[in-house]
Amino acid sequence: MRRRLLALTLGTLLGTLLGATACGTDGGRTDPAADAACPAAQVTRPGAGDGIYLGVNLDWGAQTLAEYGTALGSRPAVAVSFTDFPLSATDVRNLDGAVEQVGADGGLLLLTLEPRGGLAAVTDEAAGELAARLAGYNARGVPVVVRFAHEMNGSWYAWGQQPAAYVEAFRRIAAAVHAGAPGSATMWAPNYGGGYPFTGGAHAAAGADVAALDTDGDGALTGTDDPYAPYWPGEDAVDWVGMSLYHWGDAHPWGDNEVPEPGKFVAQLTGTYAGRGGDDRAIPDFYAGYAERYGRPPAIPETAAFFAPGAGGADELAVKQAWWQQLLAPDLHDRLPRLAMVNWFEWSKLEPEVGGVVDWRAAGSPEVRTAFRADLPDWALWAGGAPACA
Repeated sequence: MRRRLLALTLGTLLGTLLGATACGTDGGRTDPAADAACPAAQVTRPGAGDGIYLGVNLDWGAQTLAEYGTALGSRPAVAVSFTDFPLSATDVRNLDGAVEQVGADGGLLLLTLEPRGGLAAVTDEAAGELAARLAGYNARGVPVVVRFAHEMNGSWYAWGQQPAAYVEAFRRIAAAVHAGAPGSATMWAPNYGGGYPFTGGAHAAAGADVAALDTDGDGALTGTDDPYAPYWPGEDAVDWVGMSLYHWGDAHPWGDNEVPEPGKFVAQLTGTYAGRGGDDRAIPDFYAGYAERYGRPPAIPETAAFFAPGAGGADELAVKQAWWQQLLAPDLHDRLPRLAMVNWFEWSKLEPEVGGVVDWRAAGSPEVRTAFRADLPDWALWAGGAPACA
């Protein structure tokens, strides 16, 4: 399909975030001085006819943001960076480097904070220091969305399946960000609920957390319990809602390279999936339940399609293209008018789930990259321009 490069100024990106925080009135927070500095046209989130931000989860050690943009032929509107939290001196240096690259490219930083030492480490002091640092980045013209402790409904992270402690920590981060860094925003982002409660993980729920997660009251944590609601931090704390949503294959255990079936992406996001991977229609409609209900822009902060070199099944291009064509469908913005952000996971890495390397990249090889570029849609919003409202 034809690809049109739409210039998206940093002012528009920053205004989008401020529409959920300082600029505008969404969520009950207002700042008249900030409103005066940000024209109304710049505080509007992407809506019908505006497009969707396309971004990248970049392997910063393998490629710079500028190199990726050159290879793709477009500068991603969003760049994702992962860091431990609280921030160490090394984390700060790496984050500063990412911010420098994002600022030079004219984009938005999606900062994923990982409290690997546990949620107890998320103190008021650490949250305040984070907000002060974010305010400095915002002053340099780099808007930031903070995705705190993502995939908290999973059992594979130290912050997973602890709903009360997680909500408390998220709200602490949100309060600090909203008070101290009005050019930044928060994102709440669970993992897709297929396979919940993800038994067998190192951090599976125990004790009182099991009772809190037993939403159907049958005395056990099972697939009939709501995989999202117990972890919801509250409307006042959340500016964006997101979901990690990958095509791993048809069914667990993973390992073969399988072409995703048509319509899988939208069906999973909207709680209507019933296909080769099973019947997931008991899982709530995330799009309606959180984006529409609370008026928050939904994002797919990370996504890609499973391809294991040397494994059996379909070839790389067939697998990945069948997935990205669902994410980049010409009518996607009409079908999901609130969808505001989609970020591809551009990594080739060892995945413990399969005991081998999975190449998730859409721009890793010339053949796949050329096809990906050709399929980029007209509604894609890209980075570019100079700060207009910082």
